[in-house]
Amino acid sequence: MTVSRFRTIIYIVAAIVSLAGLADATYLSVQALTGETLGCGGSPDCFRVLGSPYARIGGIPVALFGLLAYFSAFSFATFAAFGYARARIFLIPTIGAMFLGTLWLLYVQAFLLHAYCRYCLFSAATTFLLAGLVIALPPGRDRAVS
Repeated sequence: MTVSRFRTIIYIVAAIVSLAGLADATYLSVQALTGETLGCGGSPDCFRVLGSPYARIGGIPVALFGLLAYFSAFSFATFAAFGYARARIFLIPTIGAMFLGTLWLLYVQAFLLHAYCRYCLFSAATTFLLAGLVIALPPGRDRAVS
């Protein structure tokens, strides 16, 4: 398998993983914006995390930022899979920012709230997987469309 083909496969997998994160973030965003009660399987931790002051930044649900980040990662990964070099330039810092944001949110859950949200943990796993995929990209340049 050539390096170019391997890169394309990584970008396709990243796009698919981003869709899973996008679905999760969309669900949480709709819940936050409509005020609907989330189906957390009766877990009080979930309600505690999603109802905490850390669940919003400037009145905007954190899940909405996640939705935007996952949509961006999906878009950049898709364009990168089709050979657009500039998409790769944006994909890596986008996923890097998502990774750092996820670390902060995990810290908040573990050390400030002492509670875990299943949906948030799914999002964290998705972001970690995306970071791993970006790290797995072989170095070098592909022949790509600018």
